[in-house]
Amino acid sequence: MPLTPVANDQIATIVTYLEMVERPRPAPIPPAPLRLVPWKTPAPDAYRALFRRVGEPWLWFSRLVMSDAELTAIIHDPAVQVFAITDPRGVEVGLLELDFRALPDCELSFLGLVPGLTGKGFGAWVMAQAKSLAWRKDVSRVWVHSCTLDSPGALGFYQRAGFVPYKREIETFADPRLTGLLSADAAPHVPMLGQSASA
Repeated sequence: MPLTPVANDQIATIVTYLEMVERPRPAPIPPAPLRLVPWKTPAPDAYRALFRRVGEPWLWFSRLVMSDAELTAIIHDPAVQVFAITDPRGVEVGLLELDFRALPDCELSFLGLVPGLTGKGFGAWVMAQAKSLAWRKDVSRVWVHSCTLDSPGALGFYQRAGFVPYKREIETFADPRLTGLLSADAAPHVPMLGQSASA
């Protein structure tokens, strides 16, 4: 089997796409000491700060390299719903984003909690909220993608929630730690081959 070389300043990941094509049966939302707060028109800086807090361990960077205008065009679009997940003190500890711009599809664009809350069962609460919000009357398919940079449990989590894998792709991109966009110690499960610009 041939191997494909990847330059030291690049990262390669396998992206798996999953979909749900039938509306799930109504189910009670499990209890959690969290709240879902709609962000109607989040400021780009506030959005990026939460995006970074949630996604840096998994090398989320796509929204960090966008201009304010590009980012605002997405997160202020009336067909995109952004929610901050807050703890009992009102501190933002997670992000949920649903994209209805390509109806009848809904993309579960981003779903995540800050590292201190992962693995504590709160993901089931977030997913229940996401499915309840995603399955509007004009939606016939909800889809999401995950990749091998995500938590090892991510694919199983989506499948247990009712999503079915339907496609895979390989994505390569410049390591955002090498440019200083993300900290050099982000995503320690992904070796950094080279020296960070911020080092």
